Amino acid sequence: MSAIVKEVYDAFREAGVSEEKSAEAAKAIADFGTRFAKLETEPLKLRADLLVLKWMVGLVIAAEVLPLLKTLFA
Repeated sequence: MSAIVKEVYDAFREAGVSEEKSAEAAKAIADFGTRFAKLETEPLKLRADLLVLKWMVGLVIAAEVLPLLKTLFA
């Protein structure tokens, strides 16, 4: 158990919660912390993917529009 989870476990025990339920609650809080840490990195991955998609769409638009402009002004 990490220090934070140990503190939660001790707090539940002092409040009169059974040992099993205290351990389960401390594990649930620890699991939440690891899931939250993973969620913090997800937006960074999405931003990187969006940047690539923006460039791809821009290149496709340029490849389609430039020949049309060329025929209009030629």
